[in-house]
Amino acid sequence: MIRINLLAVDRGGAAKKTRGPGVSAAQRVTIGAALILLSTLVTVGWWYWALHTRGVRLDEDIVQAETKANQLRSVLAQVQKFETRKAVLQQRVTLIEQLRRGQSGPVHILDEISKALPDRVWLISLGQRAADFTMDGRTTSLSGVSDFVANLQASPWFKTVEILDSQVDQLPAGPMVRFSLRATSNNPEAPPPPPPAGRGAPPVR
Repeated sequence: MIRINLLAVDRGGAAKKTRGPGVSAAQRVTIGAALILLSTLVTVGWWYWALHTRGVRLDEDIVQAETKANQLRSVLAQVQKFETRKAVLQQRVTLIEQLRRGQSGPVHILDEISKALPDRVWLISLGQRAADFTMDGRTTSLSGVSDFVANLQASPWFKTVEILDSQVDQLPAGPMVRFSLRATSNNPEAPPPPPPAGRGAPPVR
């Protein structure tokens, strides 16, 4: 009698069916290379995006910095114009003050001369050269000339007064004295001169 083991045949076929097709080494290499390439592309893309974003930010910062620099240049130009105008105005103020001092000096001197004139003494001409004033006058006596000179010397607006010439003319109405004076003016309102250079305050002991 012949016996056939059908279970063994079925088991082998079932085992072959359950194994199925396997993954070869070439396919594994291909999959690994693809994964590496994909990760590389992702990394490069992210790096490029980061650099592009940083470049855009830097460009924006440069534009803002240039805008601020232009604003600062405008402000600096306005400050320079203001300083220039201030210097010009200061020069004008200084010039006006000098002109005022120069105008007040002759006014005071003329006032002092007018106050110094005694009775029966009058001036014919008055001239000025720098600080010196020359005066030509007439009077009826020599005492009038001396009184005039004394009054001018007593004024703080004159340093020295000297008689340049005096002549007595005998007229039918009486003697007539012709005289010429020179007076050096002095402005008591002028500020004191600065101390000489190189001379500081005396040492404290």
